Amino acid sequence: MKKIVSLIAILSFLISCNNTKSGSMIVKGNIDGLKKGTLYLQKFNDTILVSIDSIQLNGKGNFTFADEIETPEIYYLVLDKKSDQKILFFGEKGEITITSKLSKFATSAKITGSKNQTLLEEHNAMAQKFSGKKLDLFKEKFDAKKIGDTALISEIEKQETNLIKRKYYYSTNFAVNNGDYEVAPYIALTDLYYANIKLLDTVNNSLSKNVKASKYGLKLNDFIEGIKKNE
Repeated sequence: MKKIVSLIAILSFLISCNNTKSGSMIVKGNIDGLKKGTLYLQKFNDTILVSIDSIQLNGKGNFTFADEIETPEIYYLVLDKKSDQKILFFGEKGEITITSKLSKFATSAKITGSKNQTLLEEHNAMAQKFSGKKLDLFKEKFDAKKIGDTALISEIEKQETNLIKRKYYYSTNFAVNNGDYEVAPYIALTDLYYANIKLLDTVNNSLSKNVKASKYGLKLNDFIEGIKKNE
């Protein structure tokens, strides 16, 4: 009987070890309201979005993922029931916690444990204000066109051009001030794609040695070199 009990204890220990996920990045969390479904951890491999890890949830919305990560980069949480929605987050070494609600899977996500993610959210909060102002100007110009007010249309177009410049300068300054983090080249690649090459160079020159050697640091440098070759 003692031998059977000992064997059960050993088997239980081995099973628990097999269920323990390991990696330089651990992603834990909960999807409130989720009772059953498959959750995926994904990231881009070149231009293809691939699944790194997955878990079938049944009864509880708790999850744990793991991945070996060399430099911080963007990951996604994708739920099979809401495949059109993705929780985007900046992954990095250490433990990251993500909580969300099933009803608002992508928009209600709260993410902690990643400094790059915190900086990205700070940048995006201001970027959304620029987007809101852009929508306001679009409506104003639409109304001006309806009544044929060419002077007002011209003035609004000047405001639109100025708004774009302000957003570019904001993103550039934000990236420069955070050149020690991988979020800086990521912002340059995603928000300054159409900006003047001088702004991209400014960000690139502000990056720390480690960030220059990161995934997005290398991509930014290659992007800039490609532009210069075609000039």
